[in-house]
Amino acid sequence: MTSRGVANAVVLIAALYTLLPGLWLLFASTKNADALFGSDIFSLSDFSFAQNLSDLFAMDGGLYGEWYLNSLLYAVGGALVGSLISVAAGYAFDKYEFRHKEKLFGLVLAGVMVPPTVLALPLYLVASGIGLVNTFWAVFIPVLFNPFGVYLARLLSSGYVPNEVLEASRVDGAGELQTYVRVSLRMLGPGFVTVFLFQLTAIWNNFFLPMVMLSDQHLYPLSLGLYTWNSSATVSPEYYPVVVIGSLLAVVPLIVTFIALQRYWKSGLTAGSVK
Repeated sequence: MTSRGVANAVVLIAALYTLLPGLWLLFASTKNADALFGSDIFSLSDFSFAQNLSDLFAMDGGLYGEWYLNSLLYAVGGALVGSLISVAAGYAFDKYEFRHKEKLFGLVLAGVMVPPTVLALPLYLVASGIGLVNTFWAVFIPVLFNPFGVYLARLLSSGYVPNEVLEASRVDGAGELQTYVRVSLRMLGPGFVTVFLFQLTAIWNNFFLPMVMLSDQHLYPLSLGLYTWNSSATVSPEYYPVVVIGSLLAVVPLIVTFIALQRYWKSGLTAGSVK
């Protein structure tokens, strides 16, 4: 009982440590600029949530709404297309034999170990050379290719897609592409969702690449837009409340996505497919 009590206490402390910033953000979003710097953040007085929300979407001509839409396009579109690419590549590495297979996969593993910030300058130079700097594509195209997603997809493919099922599909006359789309991709459903969630989170929180690539504020994602407002708040304090409530709304899509998709990546869709 003692060890269980200690374990429960550690879990409780870890949970509080994780949730406290979120609670602070929730309560701070209801405060005006004066109350925000007071010592009563967790009180229910000075409730200004509706006013802060109105100011948020009115600030700088409604830039926040544009940033939100940009983030959805970058993150959801990029994660969806990128996950399809990663899962297909990981499946190919797992199920097919081709020349220099392991050497190429070694390059993928090397890509996993390279920090994204290191690649920002080379990507900028490439984008500048082909005229993509300060465009939507300068941010969208690089996030489509995720070495960690390929590595994870290969592991998931080896666990979710039995070779016996593929052989049975081939015996029935299905081609390789047809087998992948109709059989393998369905079995890889939980794996696809897992890769999608990892990539969605990474793209949604992406900051350095947009900062390097973009100068037009109308193309900013939320992360970069809120950073510019927060920088401006040092000389214009009216930005502080909108930055706080903007940060609160920025985490909503991630929370909703994880809650909505958790039953898919937790389930084993191939259970019982091979006896």
